[in-house]
Amino acid sequence: MDNRLPAHLEVNALIRRVNSAGGFAMVMAKGEPDAGTIMVILCHNGGNSDIYERIPNLDGTRIWEFTQRFSPEQAPELAQFLEKRRKFDSDLWIVELDIADGERFVG
Repeated sequence: MDNRLPAHLEVNALIRRVNSAGGFAMVMAKGEPDAGTIMVILCHNGGNSDIYERIPNLDGTRIWEFTQRFSPEQAPELAQFLEKRRKFDSDLWIVELDIADGERFVG
C-alpha cells in the first residue's frame, strides 16, 4: 500500500494554505482523486508562469521539479502545453497559485 496522501486531499490542502497566506489558488483541471499526478502553475500578479510537477524519484518518493516557464506573452503556448499534458495524462491535476514566493508551497 502506498503511504501517499490522496491527490484530492493534497490539492485541497494546498489551496487552503495559499488562500490563508493571502494568495489565490484554483483547480484548473481535476485528475484522478486518489492517485493523480499534480502540476502547479505558479504566477504572481500576471507575471511569469512557472510550472512545477511532482514526479516519482528513483527511491519511490515524490519530488517537486521545475518543468517550464512561460512569460505573459506566451499565454497561447501555455494553453497548448497544458492541453497536451492533459491529453497525455488524463489523471493530471492542474492547480494555479497566484501568490508571491509561491515556491514555498511546492517545496
